[in-house]
Amino acid sequence: MARGDLSDAEWELVEPFLPVGERGPVPDLRRLFNAVMWRCRAGCPWRDVPHEYGSWSTVFGAFQRWALAGTFRTLTEGTAARRRPVDRSISTWSAWIPRSRALIITRRG
Repeated sequence: MARGDLSDAEWELVEPFLPVGERGPVPDLRRLFNAVMWRCRAGCPWRDVPHEYGSWSTVFGAFQRWALAGTFRTLTEGTAARRRPVDRSISTWSAWIPRSRALIITRRG
């Protein structure tokens, strides 16, 4: 597992939301998903996806199919619904904003 790839617990949350391939389960679905997430984190061109994830065109094809099918929206909504609610009644937010100080130039006579 490469740095940034999903752990087993994270994969168990994500896997049910990913579509099954046209001919059945995709053998390397986890690696393919990790590749798409790597590219999204890196913000690089698709051709720069590391070779250990497979062909960049396969990774791009999966991303495109999932995006058009609404898989990422379903994944986001589904995993958000599974989270435990957070009790925000005791949360307090504070911010300290320093005063801006103008530079004053004086002219000596």
